[in-house]
Amino acid sequence: MKLSLMERVRPLLRLLVTLVIVGGAVMAGRYLWNYYLVAPWTRDGRVRADVITVAPDVPGLVAAVLVVDNQHVKKGDVLFRIDSARFELALQQAEATMASRKATADEADREAARYAKLTNISVSEQVQQQKVAAAQAADADYRLAVADRAVAALNLSRSQVISPVDGVVTNVDLEPGDYVTAGKGVMALVDSETLRVEGYFEETKLPRIHVGDRVRVRLMGQKQILQGHVTSIAAGIADRERSDSADLLANINPTFSWVRLSQRIPVRVKLDDVPAGVELVLGRTATVAVVEEGQGLRPWTPLGP
Repeated sequence: MKLSLMERVRPLLRLLVTLVIVGGAVMAGRYLWNYYLVAPWTRDGRVRADVITVAPDVPGLVAAVLVVDNQHVKKGDVLFRIDSARFELALQQAEATMASRKATADEADREAARYAKLTNISVSEQVQQQKVAAAQAADADYRLAVADRAVAALNLSRSQVISPVDGVVTNVDLEPGDYVTAGKGVMALVDSETLRVEGYFEETKLPRIHVGDRVRVRLMGQKQILQGHVTSIAAGIADRERSDSADLLANINPTFSWVRLSQRIPVRVKLDDVPAGVELVLGRTATVAVVEEGQGLRPWTPLGP
């Protein structure tokens, strides 16, 4: 009995559909593999910058605060002043002491010179040596007074706390009349020159990331794409499975999980230009995609064309 055309073609159609399904599954698997494990991009990015803890070098009462919270400042701007009356008096006292020590040292030098001209008949060698030693001691006292005067002048100048860099002061909670102590931070200063983006890439993606590679960055809540380049890759991260024991021997976690998550490695990105209207707020989340040399962004990356 002869088979109809449909009956003869049906097995071929089944085979073709099966091949299409298998091929689609393979392509989908490859797509997902590239998307999650290979493509050099990450949503785990942060805006970072160097933060300076502004602290006075001398203690005292705050006389004036010249900045407000989140104000942009330039290098050399005065942030706040400490009451300088005590430091001015200390400088005057140091200058008076220095003048007194100078006069004493000059007189000791003259006396030592006079005794040096006398013969051994008029004065003994021991007395001459004592006068020289006294002159040297007086000179040392004078140099000590000069140093004390310099310290007093430095303390007076440090009663004005200035900004060491261009940036933005934040967390300003200081009022005139507050008492500040030396070395205790009173506000934070974000160094605007060090603003950058750091992407925390899985270690499996590092072979496709190189210093100098172009990078595209999208801040969360921002549609505009920022351009940058890789400046460095972190030299190391903390090993959370290891700690040091009291006798300085390695203390290794005895458990081992068969499912191991890829470690995250910080990759530093310098932005080439920040358009107007884009606020690089420290801590903002960003998606970072590395443009591989000669290949461009792959279609599976979230910042692809």
